[in-house]
Amino acid sequence: MKIAVFPGSFDPITIGHYDLVKRAIPLFDKIIVAIGINSQKKYLFPLEQRIAWLEEVFAEEPTVSTGSFEKLTADFCKKEGAQYLLRGLRNASDFDYEKTISQLNAIVGDGLETVFLISPPQYSHISSTIVREIIKGGGDASPFLPKQIKI
Repeated sequence: MKIAVFPGSFDPITIGHYDLVKRAIPLFDKIIVAIGINSQKKYLFPLEQRIAWLEEVFAEEPTVSTGSFEKLTADFCKKEGAQYLLRGLRNASDFDYEKTISQLNAIVGDGLETVFLISPPQYSHISSTIVREIIKGGGDASPFLPKQIKI
């Protein structure tokens, strides 16, 4: 069984994240969209809210499940029996960062393989960071969020 983990903060989930998972569904038997909890990071939305959004967004996808974890992503993958990490690339900066992380994960994750999907142009400018800034500034973030998410 080919199991992939798509880790992130999903604070909030964006249409870019949604698109990535939808495009990856045919590649894997199961995809776990997992929220990594970093105690050093300040989140805009509580973990429970982010998990609820993920569950709602992927409710119609039987091969997509959700979860959360602390500590190393590679350890979560081992626990879940996942052999693959799913990551999106929006630009060259993402590639440089993700390449290094994937090499480290391959070592600490005993051969954990990272699969990269390149963002389509219409989503390459979207990030959770930018969406949070729009929300904090009182703007309308709905064009950047899956239709199920109402903020």
